[in-house]
Amino acid sequence: MHLVDLGIFITYMLAMLGVGYYFLHKNKSTDDYYVGGRQMGSWHIGLSVVATDVGGGFSIGLGGLGFIMGLSGSWMLFTGLIGAWLSAVLLIPTISRLSREFRWLTFPQIFEHFYNGRVALLAGIISAIGYLGFTASQILAGAKLAAASFEGLSLDTALLVMGIIAIVYTVMGGMKAVIYTDTIQWIILMGGLVFIGIPLSYFAVGGWEQVSATLPPEMLSLQNVSWQQFVNWAVTIIPIWFVGMTLYQRIYASRSTKEAQKAWFIAGLFEYPVMAFMGVLLGLFARVGFEQGLFTDLGYAAGAELDPEMGLPILLRQVLPVGLMGLMLSAYFSAIMSTADSCLMAASGNVLTDILSRFWHFSEQAVLRISQLLTLLIGAAALLLASAMQNVLGMMLYSYAFMVSGLFIPVLGALFWPKASSLAAFWAMLAGGSVTLGLIVAATTLPYNLDPIIFGMLASLLVFLVLGTLFPRRGRQQHRGVPAAENSKAG
Repeated sequence: MHLVDLGIFITYMLAMLGVGYYFLHKNKSTDDYYVGGRQMGSWHIGLSVVATDVGGGFSIGLGGLGFIMGLSGSWMLFTGLIGAWLSAVLLIPTISRLSREFRWLTFPQIFEHFYNGRVALLAGIISAIGYLGFTASQILAGAKLAAASFEGLSLDTALLVMGIIAIVYTVMGGMKAVIYTDTIQWIILMGGLVFIGIPLSYFAVGGWEQVSATLPPEMLSLQNVSWQQFVNWAVTIIPIWFVGMTLYQRIYASRSTKEAQKAWFIAGLFEYPVMAFMGVLLGLFARVGFEQGLFTDLGYAAGAELDPEMGLPILLRQVLPVGLMGLMLSAYFSAIMSTADSCLMAASGNVLTDILSRFWHFSEQAVLRISQLLTLLIGAAALLLASAMQNVLGMMLYSYAFMVSGLFIPVLGALFWPKASSLAAFWAMLAGGSVTLGLIVAATTLPYNLDPIIFGMLASLLVFLVLGTLFPRRGRQQHRGVPAAENSKAG
């Protein structure tokens, strides 16, 4: 990489650390640290939501899908639009109202309100583990991008550098730093893709004539996807909008219910069609460049083995001139950082509020410092996990599956089924998560090649309905509110 590009990239990274340092002394309470003071507007929230949900993992992962499938890979994010709009209508009105009343900080606190403390504790553990894996996937995405962009940089070294930067500025800045930098990062990514990445890649591979001549017709069609694949994406991604801790934190951070709903509608449109087609187009152009021998001087001749998720960053390294490479690299790191920081905050909030605060009482000042320490420790654990994994999209979808299969049915039951009971919710979580993980570990061949999460959710639903019918809810559980240090404030 040229020194100019390197200088631009380093300047960007230092700027992100500067934002974290700026907010270090602005956070006076756990409300500030975890939900941004509950006064954020719709555009900041909406851009932060899409930056977190799509982020670097899906950006790199979508490039991999475009490399393999072509334009049909865009259907994966169509399920994101459906999930965003459904949750805006069905979930946000109730959750936004209750969050202002009880001063919630985390997603599992709704389980204590509708069920009991034992259910909330289990939900906190499931959510924390899921977001640990999701954070790791983002660090791995950044490392792959860096390793492909910087000559001589190993993947292990890239993992270490990416992990440290993402962890440090998240530890310092909390949710305000995360949301404000998400807005900046998303603008950088969108501008980089629209005005730099796509046009230059398009002309580098010879325009549409060469694209259509190089690739098989099915890669240029929107029908190159099986119904099983679409169902697997839908069942994995749509429910995350109802159980994602990062999304609940942004509902809580919104200044009103209408602002939160508007943010979700904005996020859905940015997911599909905007980011969906941008991601797969770049992956598709990378496939064309690979087949044309554009990567030969980097050791990837046509027909050689190439990780599909490395195709996009290698393409950018080849086609972007001095200066623009630094800007585009910063744009992709923006997307990666915007997801990594949010997932890290989610896991930290789960561990503190939903697990530790059940057994120990902390002063307000101690809670803030412990929050930062937990963010640091969980970030280090995510970095270790990332070093043991290879595939970004696979790790992300496994993390999604683990959370969704256990948590989705109890959430719907809490909102829409009067008989939903604590006993039913607890065992439905265990059944859903256990079946999904068991099928994944066993690598079992399932009917119609459906995803294990479908069978996990069916198991969760069956247990929930049976136990809810036999042992229905008896009265509304009283909610404990926020961590012990803030109980007196919450009322």
